[in-house]
Amino acid sequence: MAASRSLILARCFSTSVARAQLVKPPIQIYGISGRYAHALYSAASKDKKLDAVEKDLTTLKGLFDTDIKFAEYISNPTLKRSDKKDALLGVLKKKNCDTVTVNMFNLMVDNGRVNKIPEVLNAFNRIMSSHRGEVVVVATTAQSLDEKELKGLQEAIKGFLKKGESLKLETKVHCHFAMISFVKISGLKRLLIRNQLYTQKYTSF
Repeated sequence: MAASRSLILARCFSTSVARAQLVKPPIQIYGISGRYAHALYSAASKDKKLDAVEKDLTTLKGLFDTDIKFAEYISNPTLKRSDKKDALLGVLKKKNCDTVTVNMFNLMVDNGRVNKIPEVLNAFNRIMSSHRGEVVVVATTAQSLDEKELKGLQEAIKGFLKKGESLKLETKVHCHFAMISFVKISGLKRLLIRNQLYTQKYTSF
């Protein structure tokens, strides 16, 4: 069902004639944001515009992260959908975004999914990281790591990577973690204690 919905979405904003089948993304992301991200990946793949679309979404994410007034305006449920559409599409055209990108966000506004835009941006970024063979790792520690500790952590995590994969490490600090560090890698939560990694499945993190 999710795949068929993604295919319908892809057909709505792809500019390619050869769009009968959905191009399967390297990873599966569930929910509404996942369906839009999958459809965008498929449409951009068929039009050979993945790099252009990724650049567009990076620009848009930066705008949502830095321009609070713009983000609040777009997500304001009391405003007319047409006004938000004009504002969003105006920005996309000003930034010279690709037609595939413009069509996708035009569809999201029409479908009343504008509040899902930040989630779609993050979902597409995850898909593209996987597309490049990157494994996104988020390490949360009790305090900031120095250069030696960071290098040791990178070496420890690399032991879990498969051939052809590359590490994309993000670090966070949480004072309540004391001497225990948590490392989130591809659906697993790993506890790092004295340079040893202990693995367990997690449901939320």
